[in-house]
Amino acid sequence: MKGLYCLILAGAGVAACLLAETVRFDHVVRNDFFAGFAGNREAFERAMKATEAVLKSDAKHAEALAWHGSGLMQQAGELFRQGDQQKGVALWSKALAEMEEAVAIAPRNVGVRAPRGATLFTASRFAPPQQSRPLLEAAIQDYETILDVQTAHFDKIGVHPKGELLFGLAEGYSRLNDATKARAFFERITRELPGTVYAKRADKWLAGGKLEPAETRCVGCHVAR
Repeated sequence: MKGLYCLILAGAGVAACLLAETVRFDHVVRNDFFAGFAGNREAFERAMKATEAVLKSDAKHAEALAWHGSGLMQQAGELFRQGDQQKGVALWSKALAEMEEAVAIAPRNVGVRAPRGATLFTASRFAPPQQSRPLLEAAIQDYETILDVQTAHFDKIGVHPKGELLFGLAEGYSRLNDATKARAFFERITRELPGTVYAKRADKWLAGGKLEPAETRCVGCHVAR
């Protein structure tokens, strides 16, 4: 897997990390989505049908819209890989619209913000320059919202989801060349997650202001079943 095809799997994995603390709609579909993003066509179609069934009965189901949008972006990536730019762009636009609608319906729902934010973070790495920054800014807004929603119980959240959220914000601001905000989040990581991979990566950035691409990816395994 390369390029846009890979980014959806990476984004979905991070979404799982951010949602790991709570039982919600994503638990119904995420394993099939992960398997589908990894190449299991049957699992992917099953996940899409599941979200489409929910949306058929409730077209404004925000979490189903967010995950379905992520699935559409996977399909857009496949079209790009096949060289069908016209259909790929159309599906990409529809995917973004569905995820945007989901946020409009439930702006403070972590089950909406996490899958969209994770998908957009990784999508921004492969999008053309004129699209990359807006995608990254929207992803950061998603993660900032998650952090705000979880503030009251953030100390009770596990290391992995906490690390993915804080690191995503730190690295995201770094990519926006906002060194002040990036530094603040990297320093927070070293304080709140000492001895973890996140802290080691934060220390490296704080020492040199740069990380290797592999050091910006989700920490953990999301194995397709």
